[in-house]
Amino acid sequence: MLDTGMLAATLAATATSFAAILVLRRFAEPLGLLDHPGHRKLHAGSVPLVGGLAIFTGVLVGAFIDRHQLPHFAQILLATSTILVLVGALDDREDLSVRMRLVVQTAAILVMIGTTGVYIHTLGRVFGHDLVLGWLGIPLTVVAVIGLVNAFNMMDGIDGLAGGLALVCAAAILHFTNAPPAGAQFLLALLVAAILPYLAVNLGLLGRKIFMGDAGSMLIGYLLSWILIRLSQQSGSHLSPVDVLWCVALPVLDTLAVMFRRLREHKSPFMPDRGHIHHILMGMGLGPRATLIVLLALATTIAFAGSLVRQLNLGAGSNLIAFITLMIGYIALANRTWARQQARTMGRVQPQSRAAAAANDADITPMGVLANRNTPQDGAQGS
Repeated sequence: MLDTGMLAATLAATATSFAAILVLRRFAEPLGLLDHPGHRKLHAGSVPLVGGLAIFTGVLVGAFIDRHQLPHFAQILLATSTILVLVGALDDREDLSVRMRLVVQTAAILVMIGTTGVYIHTLGRVFGHDLVLGWLGIPLTVVAVIGLVNAFNMMDGIDGLAGGLALVCAAAILHFTNAPPAGAQFLLALLVAAILPYLAVNLGLLGRKIFMGDAGSMLIGYLLSWILIRLSQQSGSHLSPVDVLWCVALPVLDTLAVMFRRLREHKSPFMPDRGHIHHILMGMGLGPRATLIVLLALATTIAFAGSLVRQLNLGAGSNLIAFITLMIGYIALANRTWARQQARTMGRVQPQSRAAAAANDADITPMGVLANRNTPQDGAQGS
């Protein structure tokens, strides 16, 4: 239950986020934070890329309002998040190199580990064995956080999807943990409160549309990944490391499916294309809003299924097998559907035009998977 201080902080986060949208939208052009339409981006006019900055501003103000809710871990998390958000905004403006983004993300993660001592040191008790990682947990933590950060970046392909998935993931975390520690609960509440105004504007419910940008998707992935690591690695926590997979299942499954297909086709896993789940559903004839509803419902259903599996009390090993089974099925179904759509598309194109069609269908940005700005059919800025 929210206490008075937390309630005031969340209300402040919402109000500040909305106010920041109104202010930053006016300064988007001089700041260079505009997403311009082109042959890969079908939205009408230039759209401000200020949603991520507004969300982060709301989170910071809310955290300041109720500072006693912030333990050392949360303070360092917000400090390192500041660096990532600024780099994300710079990338929205300048298109930074993959190496630069990876270096900054890795540095932020190592600072978190070094100053808080929090990282994935155990995978829990699986089939009667405690899987303690020791120092191997540090590189695994780096890979896991970077993976989730960029999974949310890739899911930011239609209006409302990345923000909506963040809300579903936050709800799943609260459900799995039942009563999370105050610090984690506080950060989740602030993130949700700050995202709500962005979603209202992004979906066209309030004023002129804005996009989240890399600043926003990096912030969401980074905060959620560290909250999950913190909760799953605490002694006596209700959230096991296997439960974490169910909380963020859809972004993780989609990223694994896309990378698996690219490797199977002897392509670089960082070579972007239009094979993400939102592209597949729109290729089946769904509109952007219907696709959003379907994917949010799917993410909710998967998290609920994970909760049911856990309630069977079959152990972490059986829980992991259930998730792996889901992963294999998802990868097979998604990639088979995408392949059929590609075959139909190529079958409608004359042989001499296929090279041009392939060029138009692929995202040729040099940012690769870390930017992955495929053309969304409704004009959202990323994928």
